Formats: sequence, C-alpha cells, structure tokens
Amino acid sequence: MANTNRKSKKMSDAKCIKTRQVYPQDTNHHHTMFGGTLMANIDEIAAITAMKHAGSPVVTASTDSVDFLRPITTGDILSYEAMVSYAGTSSMEICVQIVIDDVYKNERHLAALSFLTFVALDSDGKPTSVPDVEPETS
Repeated sequence: MANTNRKSKKMSDAKCIKTRQVYPQDTNHHHTMFGGTLMANIDEIAAITAMKHAGSPVVTASTDSVDFLRPITTGDILSYEAMVSYAGTSSMEICVQIVIDDVYKNERHLAALSFLTFVALDSDGKPTSVPDVEPETS
C-alpha cells in the first residue's frame, strides 16, 4: 500500500557512503576488525540514510542481520554504502554494504552486508509517515 501523505523518493536521494581505514585499535588479537566496531559504523550510516529519506529524526528498531563475508584486517580501506531498500508507513529497511577498497590493485570486495529497520519520529517522538522508495538500478 502506497503512502498517501508524502511523495516518493528515489533510492539515490538518501544513499550515503562513508569511507574509513581500519587501524590497529579497531582490531582484535586476530588482527581482524572488531564486530562491534563494524556494527557501530553500520548503525551510524544507516541512521543518516534513514534521516535523509524520512526528513525527520529516526530510531533504530532492529538490526535484522549482519553477515560477515570476508575478514577485514588492519590497513583495509572500507566503504560503507547505505541505501533505503524498503519503506513502509513509518519504518524503513536500510541495506548497508561494507566493501573493502583495494586501492593498490583497484579491486573491490564485499566484506559484510547488513539490514536494519528504522522508524521515523515526529516532533512528539511518535512514529510518522515516510515517503515511498523508488527502486533504481545502480
């Protein structure tokens, strides 16, 4: 069912990309990135994406999944790429792809994938409607 209170927005309207390098303090004794550090970065960029789409404050309703697909090690350069993949009445599903950018070989590898649900809030802190999302191809 389409939202009638607000217009739709393209996926690209709220897409966010954050790039960070992994430092020793971000890693464990295996020299791989702490899962909690990765999850904090995921939640941050997903929230920004949800706020851009909703045009209002949001709260994290759930982290639906975080799939670790390859090790992330000290020195890796990560791109967190977040987009709205679904919009309900007041909630949004945000997809975050975490990609290792090998700047020396000019290669990109998907390292992790996460889906989160956010709820848009009005000025009273109550759920408010969000625009529909228009799917796009990349």
